[in-house]
Amino acid sequence: MTHKSIVKTQAAPQAIGPYSQAIVANGLVFCSGSIPLDPVSGNVIEGGIEAQTKRVLDNMKAVLEGAGSSLDKVVKTTVFLQSMGDFAAMNGIYATYFVANPPARSTVEVAKLPRSVLVEIECIALA
Repeated sequence: MTHKSIVKTQAAPQAIGPYSQAIVANGLVFCSGSIPLDPVSGNVIEGGIEAQTKRVLDNMKAVLEGAGSSLDKVVKTTVFLQSMGDFAAMNGIYATYFVANPPARSTVEVAKLPRSVLVEIECIALA
């Protein structure tokens, strides 16, 4: 059986359901979707798509670091947007986190996200 380890860091919001912040298995880190929650209060942060995207990526970065990885090792992301009308603004912030050799990415518009946030991002990275 393949070994898997659970990632849990206080530097990112705690899971709000029966899932882990991330799982490390076979040299990969599988990060659960991150939404724009303040890691201390657990509340959705104030602001529009830019502020929410920044918080999501900061949370994802903290989880990756808790797994011994980093944003530089991300190979795939999936971005879920409440409105594809927010794509350009989200993409502008996203580009500042993945400057060189950005990962593969899918972006989809969804009907609703947890806590009615504007964006959620999940990723797969090298451990």
